[in-house]
Formats: sequence, structure tokens, C-alpha cells
Amino acid sequence: MHLWTDLDQVPPGFGPSVVTIGNFDGVHRGHAEVLGRIVSLARESGSEAVAVTFHPHPATVHRPEQAPELLTGIADRMELLEATGLDAVLLVEYTLDFAQQTPEEFVRTYLVEGLGARTVVVGHDVRFGRDNAGNLATMIELGRTHGFEVRAIDDVGTVASVAVDAGVPSGRWSSTEIRGLLTDGKVREAAALLGRHHRLRGVVVHGDARGRELGFPTANLGAITGMVPADGVYAGWLRRPQLLAAAPGNCDGVLPAAISIGTNPTFDGVERRVEAYVLDRTDLDLYDEEVVLEFVEHLRPTLRFDGIEALVETMHDDVARARAILASGAGSAGPDPDVSPAEAEE
Repeated sequence: MHLWTDLDQVPPGFGPSVVTIGNFDGVHRGHAEVLGRIVSLARESGSEAVAVTFHPHPATVHRPEQAPELLTGIADRMELLEATGLDAVLLVEYTLDFAQQTPEEFVRTYLVEGLGARTVVVGHDVRFGRDNAGNLATMIELGRTHGFEVRAIDDVGTVASVAVDAGVPSGRWSSTEIRGLLTDGKVREAAALLGRHHRLRGVVVHGDARGRELGFPTANLGAITGMVPADGVYAGWLRRPQLLAAAPGNCDGVLPAAISIGTNPTFDGVERRVEAYVLDRTDLDLYDEEVVLEFVEHLRPTLRFDGIEALVETMHDDVARARAILASGAGSAGPDPDVSPAEAEE
């Protein structure tokens, strides 16, 4: 997949293309379904499948106090977009200057002249251009002017279509819904909407080494991207992207883990931390390595213990429960589940 961060990087004469526009935060099941349609349309017409997305999130620029916490960082968003089969992504830097373009200027500059759009796929509630003045009717009219077809995607799926057994409320697929679940620590339910385990990424940094003293050495994450779920202990996986890139079959590339989020109240901690203990491993040196944590199941909330003995006993129980969950197949680290029809939001 080509990743362009400026129109100047798009090859001259690129196209024809099938283009869609969105933030695609989390690249959830709804996004995957829509993007899969883009790819299918492109293949049928001999065109390129392209997504236009933005960084930072427009709300961060216009309403920073109301901006949502993003589910995924740029690296993970691009990786997930590539997995849908797209030929290219144009990642646009969203600024106040960019936002001052009229709907016609945006369409002409980016979609027509930049990407050679022959088909533009949008939702019925699409808004674009200065003050969100452009809507679906505007896009259709601009399509007539500039010679591209507009296809509007219907609301064709609901959360309940696959997630009712996971305890997820019925409704449209939505990044907002997923944020709410993660805020409550409901990572299993969030996975039903994402079509994969929720992930975050960070660099392993030095901590207090307290876990090693207790017999559970942990990888403490810094420079984290992705939404951190509620405080608590989780069963999950620790992935090592650099190792997997160099040696895809390396058995140390994906490791079972018990993940802790919180302030370590037993030790009167005040700094919120994310740390992962790789089950039954004390030989790993992960310092300064970028890792990805995937959250499978919430085990318990963060607790304050009266003494070290009670804490260690509970940690042994956490590890045993995490091991059982991850070994059962319920927390498979394999390919993401198939997507179901859905409406993409955000």
C-alpha cells in the first residue's frame, strides 16, 4: 500500500481511482466493510482503491476540549488500513488553513486533480469543506461538474448482527461506542465491534523494577499511542513488531501476557502506568523496544492490598487466569475475525 502524506507525493497522472474519505479511527468492522467495498469497486473497474484520512483528528483542531481520545495511533491505523486491501492512503495534515477550503476547492484539488477520482464513496451524512458546508447533495453536484460518480453507503448493519452474544448494545457501528466500552474496561465487547483485539503501542522503558523483585518482571510502556482502557488487570498478548519483521516465524514475536493498568495503589503510586508481564518468562530484555499490547479479557479491577503477601498471591491468580484464557483459544492471537456488513462512523 502506498502511503502519501502530501499531494506532491502522488505520482503524476495517478488514477483512475475509487476514493473514500474518513477518519477511520480504530478501523473497526464498519470501516472494514466499507473499505472492502471500495476495494471491490476498484478491482471491478480497473481502478485504484484510495482512502483519504486526516491527522490530527479534525476535532482536535476545532474543538480541542471536546476532541475524542483516539483508539489507534498513526502506525496502527495505517497497518489496519493496509490490511483491508487498499492500494493507497493519503494522510492529510489537518490544519485551520486546510479547513478553510471551500467544498469545491477540496474536491477539485484532492479528489479530482490529485487522485484522479472516477468514483467517490461517502456516507449519507458526509460533511466537508469550510464550516462543513458540503454535504451529499454538494458532492453529487461536484461529481457532475468534474466527471466522477458518487455512491452513498446505506446504514446496512448493526452491532447486534454479530455482537449480541458479547453483551454489546444494539446500534450502529461506531468508534464512539468502542471508546465507551474501553472506558469501562470491556475489552472483549470492544473486540466484537473492532473485529480484533484492541491494541496500543509503546516503547518499553525502565520502571521501579518492583515487579522483578516480586517475581513478575514487567515491561513498562512509555510514548503510548492508542486508547488506554480502564484501570485493571487484563489477559492479553505482547507483540514485537521489529522481531516479527525480521523473523516472521520467531516464537518470541507474540507472547502471552498479563497486563496491568493503574497507579500501583499498594505502593502509594500516583503515576498511571501500563505494564505487561510475559507469562512464565524472566529472561526477556525488551528495554527501548517498541511493542504492541493486545487486550483479550478483563480479569479484575485495580486493588489496594494490605501487604505484599496478599498482592503476590493475587498476582499468581491473575497469571493462572490469563494463562487459561489465552490457552483456550478465546484470546487467539491469529488472524482478525471476518467482518460483517456495517456502517462506518468516524
